[in-house]
Amino acid sequence: MKNTLPPSFDLTGKVAVVTGASRGIGRAIAEAYAQAGAKVALAGRKQDALDAVAETIRAGGGEALPLATHTGDAEAVERLVARVAEAWGGVDILVNNAATNPHFGPILTAEESHWEKTLDVNVKGYFRMAKACAGQMRARGGGKIVNVASVAGKRPQPMMGVYCVSKAAVLMLTEVLAVELADDNIQVNAIIPGFVKTKFSRAIWDNPALNEAVLKAVPQHRMAMPEELAGLALFLASSASDFVTGASHVIDGGQLVGYPPVG
Repeated sequence: MKNTLPPSFDLTGKVAVVTGASRGIGRAIAEAYAQAGAKVALAGRKQDALDAVAETIRAGGGEALPLATHTGDAEAVERLVARVAEAWGGVDILVNNAATNPHFGPILTAEESHWEKTLDVNVKGYFRMAKACAGQMRARGGGKIVNVASVAGKRPQPMMGVYCVSKAAVLMLTEVLAVELADDNIQVNAIIPGFVKTKFSRAIWDNPALNEAVLKAVPQHRMAMPEELAGLALFLASSASDFVTGASHVIDGGQLVGYPPVG
């Protein structure tokens, strides 16, 4: 009988690097990868927060390497990847998730410093990580890059213009990398989350009036929990997605296809 089982989501033997892994979406993805058998390097700004995530992963039988890293620092990124390669031999999977949003208001009120910080982390940080990891993946016969974008990169969000522009850039960066790395058997894809209940979005869900207004635009009338993005991230890191590249996968409760109710 012909084997009709679907491709495996097993990541045993794979090495993954997840940025912004100390909390929220990054933590949920890192823990899912560890449960699937991957060795996971955790990158973020605060060592103590990363250590806590690593402890949780190890308690569950997984392997984790917490490395405080600012992706806005090119030398720090190089050190991170070198440490991972030294510990585990290379990198197979990269999840670019670290992001910042220092400006909230009309886009024309943004200062140069807001633009510089946002683009440096949200776009150039992704580029730096991809550049540092691509050689490792090439040497190992291929790899996976998963860029966490946002619905803000597809549709303008009130008072978040600079962030919106940065996330739109992430989507194009994903497509460019997918084309340029295809011959190296490296698949590059993006996840487009809608509103996710994390510390990053606390200004929304901690404000009842703002939260109610935001959820009117979501057909499922709720925010996602970080764990609800982990399954898609696991698919994009596994052999099940070997013919998927340059794609942006929306996971937003219907926000982009829905509309605010009338009245």
